[in-house]
Amino acid sequence: MRPLTEQETKVLFEKLANYTTDLKPLIAPLSDAPDADRYVFRLIKDRVYYVLLSIANLATSIARDNLASVGICLGKFTKTLKFRLHITALPILAAHARYKIWVKPNGVMPFLYGSHVSKAHVGRWTEDCPANVGVIVYDMSDSPIGFGVSARSTSEARRLDPTGIVVFRQADCGEYLRDEDTLFAG
Repeated sequence: MRPLTEQETKVLFEKLANYTTDLKPLIAPLSDAPDADRYVFRLIKDRVYYVLLSIANLATSIARDNLASVGICLGKFTKTLKFRLHITALPILAAHARYKIWVKPNGVMPFLYGSHVSKAHVGRWTEDCPANVGVIVYDMSDSPIGFGVSARSTSEARRLDPTGIVVFRQADCGEYLRDEDTLFAG
């Protein structure tokens, strides 16, 4: 387990900035006390974890081969140093989301089975959402069920036919079942 390099941090923050409003709450101390704990990003093998600094310091005493994970897995780096977010990052992304889309009940199951979000399944979404930015997908009861990239801006999507895709799926909660063998494997 080690801290991220400058290049890895830059790639990670660019990916997170696509989904969140501000990155400062992710890394700011939890209180105003001078010795306050804060969250940090740590790399184990090729996966990035979001963990409290105090827990990360304690985890350094565990042998590298024995440490499977610590904190919340945000995603992994590919061999070409690109970062891919995992579904396990959804609670962090949803808490700091900039753009959101709510899916009608008839569109939840197709999304959880791996389909993109079509216009017919959209209940509502945040205004002024541009094309090609990260959006968090919610069901109508405000539970986050996944995230993706907007295919069209809000104004373009209003003129779209009902079968047109408005969000390209990146990850959904159904991955916990579909990819259970590989999601947490090293």
